[in-house]
Amino acid sequence: MKGDLDIDPRGLLHEAYRIDGIGGADCRTIFLDWALGLPAGQDPAQAVRQAHAHYAPAHPDHPMTRVLAEGLAPAPGRRRGGRAGRGR
Repeated sequence: MKGDLDIDPRGLLHEAYRIDGIGGADCRTIFLDWALGLPAGQDPAQAVRQAHAHYAPAHPDHPMTRVLAEGLAPAPGRRRGGRAGRGR
């Protein structure tokens, strides 16, 4: 296992924090690769919470910390039903 988290066996998050000058776009790409690689049955929300709790205290201003924080935010609500403003 690469890194120090069971939820990151490939060490993608671990390595992202070690890359000097990494930007938000690269962090989002790494995050997506990491999230898609979670094992079946793993709760993605719990994995993001665990990763954020692990890395954020030591790296509060890192772009990956911001990406993980964005992953913690609830998804925006979706409107249900037909087209709006049909006035029937």
